[in-house]
Amino acid sequence: MKKTYCLAIVWLCFLMMVALTACGQSSEKEILSGEQKNEAEMLKGYESVTIKTKDRTIQFNEMPKRVVTFDIHPAEIMLELGLEEYMVGTAANPDDILPKYREVYSKIPVLSRGLYPSKEAFLAVNPDFVYSGWDSTFQEDRIGTVDQLNELGIKAYSHQSSNIVGPTLEDVYQDIRKIGHIFKVEDRSEKLIESLNNSINDVRQRIERRIGTVEDPLRVFVYDSGEGVPFTATQTILTELIKMAGGKNIFDDIEKNWTTVTWEEVVQRNPEVIVIMDYGDTTVEQKKQVLFNKPALADVDAIKNKRIVVMPLDYTFEGVRIPIALEKLAKFFYPEVFK
Repeated sequence: MKKTYCLAIVWLCFLMMVALTACGQSSEKEILSGEQKNEAEMLKGYESVTIKTKDRTIQFNEMPKRVVTFDIHPAEIMLELGLEEYMVGTAANPDDILPKYREVYSKIPVLSRGLYPSKEAFLAVNPDFVYSGWDSTFQEDRIGTVDQLNELGIKAYSHQSSNIVGPTLEDVYQDIRKIGHIFKVEDRSEKLIESLNNSINDVRQRIERRIGTVEDPLRVFVYDSGEGVPFTATQTILTELIKMAGGKNIFDDIEKNWTTVTWEEVVQRNPEVIVIMDYGDTTVEQKKQVLFNKPALADVDAIKNKRIVVMPLDYTFEGVRIPIALEKLAKFFYPEVFK
């Protein structure tokens, strides 16, 4: 009797172990199938995105996963949107990146500290998307034309607001929206736009509260470079920022982004403020010497009153630095407002 009882207990335990094992295997299969299902849904769940540029339409049927950025402002927009995990290369000097992004940026391979890497270095990181600040990146003797890149399965997008005449803030915001749309982070792109807009409106409101509507804006000349013939900004986002800060670009009637003018024209339009663009091998001091040593400019108001403001070129691009550039201009134009 005892033997039969013991056998029954052993048999019962065996059946329970079999049942538990089967349940565990079943649960594991369910979990695995659930994970596989989620992954499949993520891959399948990317709704195709159509992006229109000034000269073509780009179709994204899957999200880019290996991005190379050219120029500072596309890189900083990607980083601000939290998309660094998709960046496999960048062509911009790490020393020029905003301090808030440097730690993250340091983990991204720098293909070139100058303008363009070699095609070999570019293709070696196996990119599927190129995001550039300027159309000029996409040339055969650089990284290739847009059509050539497309043949290799590489999508190409240039920051539209940097490549049109007379961009507005809304044009810049549209660029940010498009990147957010491509990477399905629309909530982040809208948050960034809201933050930029709030910062810009804060500066404008401070000017209005202290001095009201600017009836007679300061006449401003943007001096980029050139001794015999000056090179200047005409209709870029900087012209828009000058206007917001209470000034007026004296060459905003020329329908180009940048162009050469004559010193005679500068004298005739008599700027009250000169903005010196700071970049490249020619120092700010050397540019000041050009201006102050030119006899024809001696009676120009900005020269007589030494009203010269220095603006790093990177801060005039159509990106996340716009509020910083605006505040810098406004503080120089109307220092009493910001005391």
